[in-house]
Amino acid sequence: MSAKAEQTLVICGHGMVAQRLLEKLVAQPHRPFARIVVFNGEASPAYNRIQLSALLAGDANEDSLQLQQPDWYQHNNITLHQGDPVTAINREERTVTTASGRTQHYTSLVLATGSRSASLGLKGEELDGVMGFRDLQDTRRLINISQRHRRAVVIGGGFLGLEAAEGLRSRGMAVTVLHRGSHLLNRQLDETGGALLKQALTERGLAIRTQTSPVALLGRNLVRAVQLDDETLISTDLVVIAAGITPNTELAREAGLDCERAICVNPQLQTSDPYIYALGECCQLENQTFGLVEPGYQQADVLAQVLCHSDSEAAFEPSTIPTRLKISGIPIFSCGQTEAGPDTESVVWQDYDTNRYCRLLIRDQRLTGAVLFGETSDGPWYSERIQQADDISPYRAHLAFGKHYCEAA
Repeated sequence: MSAKAEQTLVICGHGMVAQRLLEKLVAQPHRPFARIVVFNGEASPAYNRIQLSALLAGDANEDSLQLQQPDWYQHNNITLHQGDPVTAINREERTVTTASGRTQHYTSLVLATGSRSASLGLKGEELDGVMGFRDLQDTRRLINISQRHRRAVVIGGGFLGLEAAEGLRSRGMAVTVLHRGSHLLNRQLDETGGALLKQALTERGLAIRTQTSPVALLGRNLVRAVQLDDETLISTDLVVIAAGITPNTELAREAGLDCERAICVNPQLQTSDPYIYALGECCQLENQTFGLVEPGYQQADVLAQVLCHSDSEAAFEPSTIPTRLKISGIPIFSCGQTEAGPDTESVVWQDYDTNRYCRLLIRDQRLTGAVLFGETSDGPWYSERIQQADDISPYRAHLAFGKHYCEAA
């Protein structure tokens, strides 16, 4: 059989979601592909990106981040090309071309190109010492800089920004966090939860400025200072930009695939070309994009079934995915609504001694949102109530005290 005639699946990108897809594919009883070829822009096979902050903080080593041993790929007849990203797709010929000039035919093609740190469009972003925090290479650079310099500014008070700030602080740097929102983690926490987090991180040694935006990064070749909107200057040796992500869509756009903010897909993760699929941070279903790993894993599970024709009903349906985070050892959980609306009631419980906080949002005797800070063990149970939208009237008085009290009510 010619190389062109045999069924070949090509995957562009090898992050956590692409790896989940590979594992689901090899577990399928009927695998239509004689070959699976993966082109990875990074020099390392798939690793646990969630642990990059632990690596930055010195609490993990690189070996512990590996998701599979090298022989796993050989054993499952998967060909990996490291550090050789796909640079062009020829849809008529059904081939891809890589940075090294390699050409590979595909029967089906999966785009798992991920995302990059969003640019803020600031003057001075191109200076040395200005970077994102997205991958292993970024993490190695940050560790290296932290050994030679003392001051850092992190732009962005979301999860990634706070992880970078805490990691650099634990390596001995003086770190200032700038966040334009009214409170930290404003997508996951309400104002009280954000204030509690700010207090806890300030006590650990971070300098945090909310409702603050940088207007320029200053320096000749190296970044030397950040200028704020109130004309304050903060001297620094390093600027980490962690204020949102931009899906990597260039490859898809150049190939003429339908793209908006990300690559448009249907519930089977199929793009506007029936032979090409996309999943993870680079894809968009209707008007929704996906910045967390959990929906990416759900997409991988569906796509494995679609590619192997094992379930004709397989479809990805975005759900309300809870966020479970740990920042500097502080557990945080949120699901559904985080801010009250005109038709929403709030149940709030706070323990000032232990710095624990719980806020539940209720509409028509149904739980619509939960924010937990400091103690999150009841999070999955609250998440279940939100998903199932069941009537909480019988145990509403006990709701803030969690599952044990409610089920005993």
